[in-house]
Amino acid sequence: MGHIANVTYITLDGYVDVEKYRYVYFLIIFTVYVLIIFCNSIIVSLVVIHQNLHEPMYIFIAALLLNSLLFSTTIYPKLLIDFISVRQIISHTMCHFQYFMFYTLGGAEFLLLAAMAYDRHASICKPLQYPTIMTKTTVSVFLLIAWLFPTCLVIGSTILSATQTVCSFTLRGIICNNSVYKLHCATSRILSVYGVIVLLSIVFLPLLYIIFTYAKILLISYRSGKAVRTKAAQTCLPHLLVLVNFSLFCAYDIIILRLESDISKVARLVMTLQLMLYHPLFNPIIYGVKMKEISKHLKRLICQ
Repeated sequence: MGHIANVTYITLDGYVDVEKYRYVYFLIIFTVYVLIIFCNSIIVSLVVIHQNLHEPMYIFIAALLLNSLLFSTTIYPKLLIDFISVRQIISHTMCHFQYFMFYTLGGAEFLLLAAMAYDRHASICKPLQYPTIMTKTTVSVFLLIAWLFPTCLVIGSTILSATQTVCSFTLRGIICNNSVYKLHCATSRILSVYGVIVLLSIVFLPLLYIIFTYAKILLISYRSGKAVRTKAAQTCLPHLLVLVNFSLFCAYDIIILRLESDISKVARLVMTLQLMLYHPLFNPIIYGVKMKEISKHLKRLICQ
């Protein structure tokens, strides 16, 4: 797209037959976005309103759903604008802002899931010490770290990427993720190393901790009585399902940069839309159905 009025614009070249299916795309995305707002907001509201849900586990769930809502808002409004626009473009500055929000909130999701794993470990493996371990201060610190730590890390990679010289003005995608690196004139070694550090800090290390923690929980619950096993299954299974779902989303985002030239435009669009459509809806459905106390309040609300 190049420079227009001293502003660098980037063409989003990941769309397929926009003119032909413009209103179909718009209707689908708009409907899903409304459902995402509605479903996530309902669960968050239930946690806020009901006193018996003011426990660390449910507070973390509410934080996770709020994070999912913010994550969707980073993507969906721009998609809706693109579908009804003649040209699918984004300014260089706004592209990097979307990049920043995309990875900050993505990293926050992993850290929130890690905090939830710690909470479940304390609850199941140390039930007597649980009230003294998971205090309001501890929960507040975990929430602060979950959002502040990835913010501090991702802002560094965003600045490094934004200051690189741009030689290509066509992005092979529909959102500004790590594909923005393909726009640079040359590969930056500093950016590559820093990107690996960010990836390890907010994805792989929290993921390893979560896997290790749940493995320990499963081992202890297996050796314990039926009551402990039931509690572990009821409270840990939803978190594990959300973890697997989001891990697949992140794996696709990492792999797409490496295999970009080997994946057709249609396949890339379908895969991207599929992941963006069902992931933000998956969380509230899982927690609304699988978490007993939330499910109770949800059924009462529906009956009313």
